Amino acid sequence: MNATVEIVLIAAAIVFVMARRLIGEPAVGKRLLLLPAILGVIGLTQVVPDSLVFLLVSVVLSVAFGVLRGLTIRTYERDGLVMLRYTAMTVVLWVASIAARFALGFVLAPAAAGNGLMLVVGAGLLAEGLVVMSKAVRVRGQVVWSKGRNGEPHRTSAFLDSWQEKVRGTRHDSSR
Repeated sequence: MNATVEIVLIAAAIVFVMARRLIGEPAVGKRLLLLPAILGVIGLTQVVPDSLVFLLVSVVLSVAFGVLRGLTIRTYERDGLVMLRYTAMTVVLWVASIAARFALGFVLAPAAAGNGLMLVVGAGLLAEGLVVMSKAVRVRGQVVWSKGRNGEPHRTSAFLDSWQEKVRGTRHDSSR
C-alpha cells in the first residue's frame, strides 16, 4: 500500500474513532482489544527493517501515549452497559501523540516516517484499550464483546465476564 494512502486511511480511522468516542459508546471488547491487535500484526508484516531504532522508539512512545489516553477516558454505566467517553484531555493527548510521531520522524528518520505506522497506531490503541478495559470491568454494568446488530442481543465473553466478576466480586446476568 502506498504510504500516503496508508496515512490518509489511518488518519480517517482515527478521526472516526475519536468522533464516536467523544459522543460516548459502549465499551466493546472486540473494538478495544482485538481490532488494535490485528492492526498491529498487519503493521508488523509491513515493517521495513532499515530503521528499527526509529520504529522501536515510535512503538514505545505510542504505547506510553495510549496508556495516558486510557487513563483520561471516562467509563460509566448506562442502560446496563459499560460506556466509554473521550474527554478533552484525551483529545489533547491524541494531538500530542501525533505531533510527537511527526517530530520523531523529523529528528530520527525523515525517510522512514511512514514505516510501521499501522504497527505504531495498533500498539497505541491496544495500550489504550487495555487501560480502558481495566477501568471498565470495575464499573457496574455489562462489558460486552460485540454489539448486537438489528435488535439482536449483545454478545458477551466468558473471559470478560470472569474478569469483571473477579474485580467486582459479583456475578451478573450475561444474557445481554
